[in-house]
Amino acid sequence: MSDPKQSTSATLAIERLTSEAFASFGDVIELEGATQFPINLATTIRFHDLANVDVADEGGRPLVNLFRGQPRVLPFEVKMLERHPLGSQAFVPLSDRPYLIVVAPAGDLDVTKIRAFVTRGWQGVNYAKGVWHHPLIALDEVSDFVVVDRGGAGLNLNEQDLPQPLWLTEEAMRVAQR
Repeated sequence: MSDPKQSTSATLAIERLTSEAFASFGDVIELEGATQFPINLATTIRFHDLANVDVADEGGRPLVNLFRGQPRVLPFEVKMLERHPLGSQAFVPLSDRPYLIVVAPAGDLDVTKIRAFVTRGWQGVNYAKGVWHHPLIALDEVSDFVVVDRGGAGLNLNEQDLPQPLWLTEEAMRVAQR
C-alpha cells in the first residue's frame, strides 16, 4: 500500500453530503425538504417520492436487497470505480453511522471530476443510472443498508481501475465535519 503523504495531490477532499452538491450524481434520500403528508388515518407521515428509481431498461425490474458493509479504515485508497449503465442504485442505511461516497459523472470516467462526500449517517443516496461510484465505504462498524437495485438480463456493471490511486484521509474527514 502506498503512503498518501507521498502525493498530496492524490488526496480527495471530502464534502458534507447535500442534495444540491450531489444533484448531478443522483438523489440524496432524506426527510429534509421532502414532500410529506399524513396517511393511514393520520397515524403515519409519508415522506413522498424521495428518489428516482430507474431500473426498467432492457426489461429490468426492481430488487430490494440488504447489504452488510464491513468497516473501512482511513486513510483509504480508492483504486477503482464502478457504474450501473442499465439502472439506478439506492442505498438507505439501517443505522445512524456516517459512511463515505465517492462518485464521478456518468459517461467516460473523468478522474478530474471525482468527488467524495460524507453522510450524516441517516442519509441515503440513489446513484443515477451510469454514475460512477466506489463500492460501499462503511466506517467504524459493520453497517447494514437496504439497497434498491436492478434485476434482469443485460450487463449492468462496469468497473474501471483509476490510473493513479486517490486517498480518503482522516484530515480530509476532519475538514468535512467542521
